[in-house]
Amino acid sequence: MNDPMESAEFSRDPYPLLAALRARGPVQRVRTGKDRTTWVVTGWAEARAALADPRLSKDTARYFADRPSGRDLAPAVSRSMLATDPPDHARLRKLAMAAFTPAAVGRLEPRIRQIAEGLAAGLGQSAAAAGGPVDLVEGFAVPLPIAVICELLAVPEGDRAAVRRWSDDLFAAADPDTTDRASHALAGYVAELIAARRTAPGDDVLSALIAARDAGDRLSEHELVSLAVLLVVAGHETTTHLIGNGTLALLRDDALHARLRDDPGLLPAAVEEFLRYEAPVTLATFRYATEPFELGGVRIGAGEVVLVSPGGANRDPARFDEPDAVRLDRSGPGGHLSFGHGPHHCLGASLARAEARIAFEVLLARFPGLRLAAGGRQGAEGSDGTDGVTWRRTRLMRGPAQLPVFLGPLREASEGRD
Repeated sequence: MNDPMESAEFSRDPYPLLAALRARGPVQRVRTGKDRTTWVVTGWAEARAALADPRLSKDTARYFADRPSGRDLAPAVSRSMLATDPPDHARLRKLAMAAFTPAAVGRLEPRIRQIAEGLAAGLGQSAAAAGGPVDLVEGFAVPLPIAVICELLAVPEGDRAAVRRWSDDLFAAADPDTTDRASHALAGYVAELIAARRTAPGDDVLSALIAARDAGDRLSEHELVSLAVLLVVAGHETTTHLIGNGTLALLRDDALHARLRDDPGLLPAAVEEFLRYEAPVTLATFRYATEPFELGGVRIGAGEVVLVSPGGANRDPARFDEPDAVRLDRSGPGGHLSFGHGPHHCLGASLARAEARIAFEVLLARFPGLRLAAGGRQGAEGSDGTDGVTWRRTRLMRGPAQLPVFLGPLREASEGRD
């Protein structure tokens, strides 16, 4: 039996399956292979509890120590901060978090806006040259967060296309060999980048991590490489999908589009709602039970795998009214889980929010007539129910691989500004 969460259908639209699972109960056992099952958590309360429960370990090295998997992931990927438990996780997180505080992100905002404006100008030029639609993912949603995180980590501009390719391959669904090869290529590249930066340090996050490593025993060389690899990948993947998903949501709704275009002050709330409505992470990364315990009315045994679904939890009707609709007026306790919860709450959440807000500000100001190239309505005649959008084939991430749009009449970057 094939894993239903590895299917192309799940990549296109995971919500029917997630809703069906939730209807049976917030925690359900799913068969993922002939002899394998996994617990999937789709209830909001249960997902939030699971994300903070110390009985659910992320230490994959310990889990697979006596379970040969046949995989060949680079240790820098398989044993990253994402796959560690306290106290090592807290130590590694503390070393990286200074670069991602709200204050640090605030200092980055002018540069983020400069990059976004440059990419928007490039989109306009491409549209004029092509005389037709352009791909918003390729021309804007991907290069913006890649440029930002690569500048923070001193990745040369000429290397960024390769970094993006390796990162894409790391999430290739149903193709473990591609993922394994990409993990070694990216880890090897980062090790070379660290060696080069050691000889010529600068004012960047990678240089600061190298200094922390070389000043004492707070960071091993393996941890340094692994942390840098994680920041490169995590620093752009989710933000790319947040921009793509959010753009698609607003372009499917004329009233929402007009409201956000006319009142950019609503964009922070819109970013949060886009995160809830179309979570960039459909299924959180691997966890397993270190001891038996109960969650959502079921008994989970020691050693059993648990996958928390932010995508499912964020549409739990027990927590959110009209969960399948985009609403900017949501208030009160109990926000989305797209950045996780507990010790592994996303380190770069402030940066992702800032990049997305600025991205939408620039797109809506520069291209007030922006519209989908495939008719603009979900389920439009001639479409497959997804506006002609091609979705990435990945189990973890949720976002369009391509998003063809017409830009409409262009507005210069300075127009309409005080």
